[in-house]
Amino acid sequence: MVLESIWFYVWGLLWAIFFITDGFDFGIGALHPFLGRSEQDKRHMISAMGPLWDGNEVWLITAGGVTFAAFPLVYAVMFSSLYTALMLILFALILRGVSMEFRGKVASPAWRRVWDTCLFVGSAVPALLFGVAFANIFQGLPLDQEHLFQGNLLTLLNPYGLLGGLLFLLFFLVHGALWLAIRTSGDLQARAVRTAAWIWLPLLLTAVAFLVYSAVATTLYANYLARPYLFVVILLAVAGLLGIRIFLARQEYFKAWFASALAIFSATFFGIVGLFPNMLPSSLGAEFSLTAFNASSSPLTLKIMLVVVVLFIPVVLAYQIWAYTLFRTKVSGEEMAH
Repeated sequence: MVLESIWFYVWGLLWAIFFITDGFDFGIGALHPFLGRSEQDKRHMISAMGPLWDGNEVWLITAGGVTFAAFPLVYAVMFSSLYTALMLILFALILRGVSMEFRGKVASPAWRRVWDTCLFVGSAVPALLFGVAFANIFQGLPLDQEHLFQGNLLTLLNPYGLLGGLLFLLFFLVHGALWLAIRTSGDLQARAVRTAAWIWLPLLLTAVAFLVYSAVATTLYANYLARPYLFVVILLAVAGLLGIRIFLARQEYFKAWFASALAIFSATFFGIVGLFPNMLPSSLGAEFSLTAFNASSSPLTLKIMLVVVVLFIPVVLAYQIWAYTLFRTKVSGEEMAH
């Protein structure tokens, strides 16, 4: 049971890292049509995430790989139950990558508008759908005794799921605007700062609404009430949200971005901690739920994977920290995209 518990939290950690790293890419892409008033602005925005966005998606592959290897039954049921939503996310991610490469291939404003629209869709849709998917997991999916999903895409678009989607989208918009504040200058930076400050209040209100609604729509708080010290996770999320506002006022944008990262990390772990040991809870009956204990791989597989993770994840994290520190400087002419 110890191995299964460790892997459950490793699984949650990988998703949290993905949301932190690729979250600002989603935010910049979703803000691209609104903050990019000129072609130079748009190129600066793409260049701000250009050296990092594809590396950030490695965490998505890693999270999916860990789900497949450590919890194969969860992987199978998740991809069959959320198939439509996950395919929409996949196509949107492909569209996003293609748009950044293709928009500069033809010197035509109409051509660029098409790919700018694709960049927006390919960024906003995954941000929204990841939130919808995880909120529905927190709430419980209609899984029967054979772990078959008794619903469709519209089943996922319930009020709690949509609130989760809105929360993720607002988180990523603020996260992206803060990264633009770090990497750009002049009028574009000023607009990014104003945007982050303007979206902050709706984000705060949505986060509070999600916490309150979670007490009604889910059983996430059961673990917190059983172990009150776990409420520190929620306090960290609150500290991160308040830190964004404080550091923005001080014009310390890199610190504000890290505060946003803390808020996203803690918000993700609010659900992860509340779920444990469930991974895919069933709304049709607790006995139909998939947990870290009834859906995991063999102990030998988990042991071998744990050795690999202990050896290589710190190396990957160190590399990414170095890359983010390296690219915290303002976008230069040499970096300009296409």
